[in-house]
Amino acid sequence: MGLNDRINNGKLMSDGAGRDRIDAAYDRQNELKSRIHGRVIQDLGSRLYQGDIVDAELQRVVRAKIEDGLLAENVPMPRAERQELVDELVAEVLGYGPIEEFLKDPTVTEVMVNGYRNIYIEREGKIHQTDKRFRDDGHLRRIIQKIVGQVGRRVDEASPYVDARLPDGSRVNVILPPLAVRGPALTIRKFSADPFTADDLIEMKTLSRQASEFLESCVRGRLNILVSGGTGVGKTTTLNVLSSFIPKAERTITIEDAAELKLDHEHIVSLEYRPPISRAGAR
Repeated sequence: MGLNDRINNGKLMSDGAGRDRIDAAYDRQNELKSRIHGRVIQDLGSRLYQGDIVDAELQRVVRAKIEDGLLAENVPMPRAERQELVDELVAEVLGYGPIEEFLKDPTVTEVMVNGYRNIYIEREGKIHQTDKRFRDDGHLRRIIQKIVGQVGRRVDEASPYVDARLPDGSRVNVILPPLAVRGPALTIRKFSADPFTADDLIEMKTLSRQASEFLESCVRGRLNILVSGGTGVGKTTTLNVLSSFIPKAERTITIEDAAELKLDHEHIVSLEYRPPISRAGAR
């Protein structure tokens, strides 16, 4: 049983002394991770961002540096806990810390962070709270800056809101204080690489054959269609299906806040909104 599991089990303990021991162990591990993380960043420096190093080689180098750091610390721990710590540090250096595993998990469709202590995921349409957490508010903010920085965006107290698209097509939303009263909020919504087709929806009994034929007639007849609904109900999926009914000879133009649509169409112009540059940012 790793430390995270013990911490999670410790939440069930009712005595104050037990909770204090769990918190102390968590703090000690965080201090250890911070020291090793800082050492790896300092030793490798710009090598972490060089494009000429393949991912597998870079991961091998980082893992070796972390192992060396653990040996230098000379902290005894079980093998499983040591491996868990190394994996977390690799994710911290090369990825997105405690949410890295969820972003790589194809069964997870959404990652939601409500302050540094609470990380939720959506899987098969259901929301689950995880036992993962960021070390503190600063740790979460660093990961947020890392995420938005790779798409050329910035987020701070002067501009505390970002809605953007990641290189893999996922949509990221960030809200910082003072708009977010209880600390930074981060949401990453993932999208399937292969969007559902009309036949897929019919097979899953989400859409009937008659409804599909009716919607195709509406699209080909150039009727106005409004698609609305709450988060995660299938608006993007529906729009992708509707777009498949557009004749191939037609030119299609899309305008989105953050590009999410994956239209099966060759003659297409995809536009994405960008917020205006503030005068403070222009100086």
